[in-house]
Amino acid sequence: MNVAVEGGVYIITGGSRGFGLAIARNLVENGARVGLIGRTQSGLDQAIAEFGAGQAMGVVADVGSRAEIKVAFEAIRAQFGRLDGVVNNAGMARPNAIENLVEEEVLLQVQTNFLGTVFCSQLAIPLLRGGENPRIVNISSASAWHYDEMSHLSIYAATKAAVERFTRDLRLEVQADGIGVTCIRPGGAWTSFADGWDATAFESALGAWKDAGNYMDTGMDVAQIGEAVRYTLSQPRGVAVDLLEIRPNTLTSKPIL
Repeated sequence: MNVAVEGGVYIITGGSRGFGLAIARNLVENGARVGLIGRTQSGLDQAIAEFGAGQAMGVVADVGSRAEIKVAFEAIRAQFGRLDGVVNNAGMARPNAIENLVEEEVLLQVQTNFLGTVFCSQLAIPLLRGGENPRIVNISSASAWHYDEMSHLSIYAATKAAVERFTRDLRLEVQADGIGVTCIRPGGAWTSFADGWDATAFESALGAWKDAGNYMDTGMDVAQIGEAVRYTLSQPRGVAVDLLEIRPNTLTSKPIL
């Protein structure tokens, strides 16, 4: 029998938009409290205004900085008096053909997507140890395994594949502490994921993607990822969803450039 998340406290990185905001919304609607970590105060403020200050707090921090995350985690736990789970959702992509990769963008993706997950998981362990039903959920991407998600996302996909391999060892290492570990692999959904992408690089990626085939699966809403995360968090102690892949299943034509 599943257990309720009501009354629990969960940290969500990248929590002010996209999947992260959908995850937070689902948890708050089901009686949980959330600590949101994001890059901008304005985005966090909008989320807090929606959920209410009693149910949510926001902290600006770069997940790629272990020092900043340590401060953020401790502040959230101090505010709510407990911590039941961490959802490592923060991620970013910068599309480009491998020959044209920009060093700064490569490092930014590795720092955010992979090292951010490593640091957040590491710092979560002592804060979760001894809890009633502690959880760590790492968000991967279908692009780590499926070639038809989008073209020219080699670094993004590679970092997400690294997250999945890291999560396997994390699961084994914290079993003795009763911490359940889950990797969720979402497919494509309409979000603000492409914000900030270089227009020329994006156009090139779309062209290569279109050349790989005329059709794609689409139709998934971010709310479905929120529901999937809550499902993994609500497993009884001693049971964990190891890997959950959720992808859209409606075939449609790819957008024409």
